[in-house]
Amino acid sequence: MHNSRDLQGYRVLAVHAHPDDESITMAGTLFDLARRGADVLVVTCTLGEEGEVIGEPYQLLTNDHGDQLGGFRIAELHGALQAIGVRGEFLGGAGCFRDSGMAGSEASKNPRAFVNSRRRAVDALLEVLRRERPHLVLTYGPDGGYGHPDHIRAHEIVHEAAEEFDIPRILWAVRKREETDALLPEVAPEGWRLPKPGELDGVDSVDVSVRLDGEAYSAKIAAMATHATQIWVADGRTSATNPHAVLGKGPVMYYALSNLIVQPIQPWEHFQLGGGEAVVDTSDVLSGLER
Repeated sequence: MHNSRDLQGYRVLAVHAHPDDESITMAGTLFDLARRGADVLVVTCTLGEEGEVIGEPYQLLTNDHGDQLGGFRIAELHGALQAIGVRGEFLGGAGCFRDSGMAGSEASKNPRAFVNSRRRAVDALLEVLRRERPHLVLTYGPDGGYGHPDHIRAHEIVHEAAEEFDIPRILWAVRKREETDALLPEVAPEGWRLPKPGELDGVDSVDVSVRLDGEAYSAKIAAMATHATQIWVADGRTSATNPHAVLGKGPVMYYALSNLIVQPIQPWEHFQLGGGEAVVDTSDVLSGLER
């Protein structure tokens, strides 16, 4: 990775379904782009109201009790974006579209659910695209990475908007299956478990692979840890949100979601070409794009 301001003049837009998706999938890449002078904006489509909560102190913020988790996650997202040094906004404004939950859930029937956004979400994204005029848009592939309906909808609105607005390049964030498997520890941290075969998302081929240097990797971990209601990083630390500490053993840092399945925080971030101009340098998401 470069440390010069060689990307000044480039504009990058990342479109994500919920607070924390930006950190898990591409925080290191976004940090590096911003560090090198690119103008980076993260657009988040929902507040993540349907999430579960890690740690006892804020358990009752969930949708079946206080239904205050979305507002709490705004603050987590703000902290994460500060950690990686990028701008952020919510699609249509904070609270415009609601987390749809998993397919078939009660939440998915809510008229404000993101899966029911139809043309409204496309128009809201077009407004952002016309204002920002990005060279590059980052989001997920057709399966949303792991099948969440809101991730799939984020993919759809990017590609629907691309039919009306020229996006020079669209890249989809993915994980390499073999890399994830190779980095898993032999033993899960206490209270967590190892994934079953095929349980984690992954692909076999990629078009761009961004190697995270120490600074970018640390920024990614810091951003992920800020989403403490959703992500438990095995770094031995506790927080006001989660008073429990675990420490992972292995070649990289580890994390778990509320399912407590151990996953590696990879020192690489991978992308597939989703549309627009082909990548010239397979280590550079902006390579070949004219500023």
